[in-house]
Amino acid sequence: MKHNGIAVIDFGGQYAHLIATKVRRHGVLAEIRQPEDPIEAFEGFKGIIISGSPSLASHGEDSEYTHAIYDLDVPIIGFCFGHQEIARHYDGEVIHGGREWGKVNLHLTGEHPLFAGLGPVEQVFMSHYDSIASVGADFQELGYSKATEGSEGHRFAAIGSDTLRRYGLQFHPEVDDTVHGDRMIANFVLDICECKRSWTMEGYVDETSEHLRRQVGEGSVFLLASGGVDSTVAAVLIANALSPEHLQLLHIDNGLMRKNESTEVVEYFKEISLGENLAFVDATEDFLSALEGVIGPEEKRRIIGDTFIEVFNREAERLGITDHLLGQGTIYPDTIETGATKRSDTIKTHHNRVPIIEELVQEGRVVEPLVELYKVEVRELGEKLGIPDKLLHRHPFPGPGLGVRLLCNNGDDDRLGFDQIGPALTPITERFGLKALALPFRSVGVKADVRAYEHPVMLSGNVSWDKLIQATSTVTADAPGVNRCVWNLATEAPISAHAVAGTVTRERLELLREADAIVMQALERHQLYDLVWQCPTVLVPCSLTYPHNDTEGELIVVRPVASQRAMTARPVELPTAMIAELRDDILALVGITGLALDLTSKPPGTIEWE
Repeated sequence: MKHNGIAVIDFGGQYAHLIATKVRRHGVLAEIRQPEDPIEAFEGFKGIIISGSPSLASHGEDSEYTHAIYDLDVPIIGFCFGHQEIARHYDGEVIHGGREWGKVNLHLTGEHPLFAGLGPVEQVFMSHYDSIASVGADFQELGYSKATEGSEGHRFAAIGSDTLRRYGLQFHPEVDDTVHGDRMIANFVLDICECKRSWTMEGYVDETSEHLRRQVGEGSVFLLASGGVDSTVAAVLIANALSPEHLQLLHIDNGLMRKNESTEVVEYFKEISLGENLAFVDATEDFLSALEGVIGPEEKRRIIGDTFIEVFNREAERLGITDHLLGQGTIYPDTIETGATKRSDTIKTHHNRVPIIEELVQEGRVVEPLVELYKVEVRELGEKLGIPDKLLHRHPFPGPGLGVRLLCNNGDDDRLGFDQIGPALTPITERFGLKALALPFRSVGVKADVRAYEHPVMLSGNVSWDKLIQATSTVTADAPGVNRCVWNLATEAPISAHAVAGTVTRERLELLREADAIVMQALERHQLYDLVWQCPTVLVPCSLTYPHNDTEGELIVVRPVASQRAMTARPVELPTAMIAELRDDILALVGITGLALDLTSKPPGTIEWE
């Protein structure tokens, strides 16, 4: 190890690499370790962080790991599941119950180095089903949590033993909704563990470039260039490390691109002096034929990933470069949401992690220079490499393109659980002055580190943005089987909803392309493009019936979010004038009869709907 640093033990929670990245942002190297790694794997580190997990500590799940870490003479802190494991190891009691979800207030019991520079009450983010009922004799309670000022306190939200140098936080300091979580992590890493700031992005460029030269040797790399931030930065990094003649780029128009996207991509690569390295192929027919009649989100992702490789192999044969290694702009969220670590629960399969790609990875045939970075770091790296700002700050666009924003259905309603959802919604909507309608299909989300395909709920009513967000948080926390809320932007509240048949077709893609272009142009026009991290526009095969309009059609959902690392996100409020423009322009599209704005944070709703 070249740097003094922190080991992050990955128990399969969605945030293990986010923890590592947050540590790195403080100039300290963090490396991932598996729970069953031998004790020798932890030598040289200045401290250890134990991540969250989908497992239940109260049931003894995932309890077989290298407990010898607790004998090491370095500070250890646990987050969520890790917090409970530390309590259990040192004679505390963990029970199943006391669930907390979302933002709560942490009330500190006194001053402590872990919370230096913070106030007596801090907003933190909770996501747990188990709770600590008591702690061992060497530990003290450093803080308790409350959802609201009048609610009962939740004990042992923060614990510590300065004698043992062992600490635990029931909440997730690594996510953005823990407002001063960065400071807590810095206090642990820099003050309690006494790490020195020695890890920089300049160092990352040097180390990664050296790794690329060792991996590729005298060979070359063939990279699929989508024109997105990740593949663009990967291309420039590889070209700089190996020299441009060892890089061949291929842009595949898969028929799932945004309006005019492929034309713009070719121009972008000319601007960064890689136009000579770029080959282009229109493979629309390959993808649409492969996707014909397919409904399931995971099957669509698998087919898109497999078809990319089929086209890649065909073009490699045509270009005479079948011996090249495959380059990809894969970044960390792509792998963690696929469940790439041993215990992580799959949120969705990324197209860079379908089985055929995994086989190539195992064979050492894949080059992924960004695989440990988050989007914010990729952009920082791009700046170091001199890539123009307009290319670095484009909105992220998924590799499968509009394929994962074009929801599909065979026309059958999914109303499983509606008998429980309906009664749970009534008191919530009455409290906030809204109407609610559960929608008869599901979208992907994540709750307590576990994948959740659950129903969205449409809220209707003219209330403040803050009230809409509060209502959404309450619905997703209290209504069973709901992971997402959308706000109806039509002039009337719908009285019913039913599924309509829809698959991946040229006609539906053109409709989505047009709606997406309307949204992107509106963001630019209202000078919001750079303030919004990403804004998926989703076509949903769901028809809404209104009191004065029963025309059958489909629903468009707009999802503007603010984020830094894509692991968490919050919805962005759009100005009234922009909403009016979207209503007029999108509802005028033939085949569209509904329009909604996604109000859901991540978690519980992922940024994409599939």
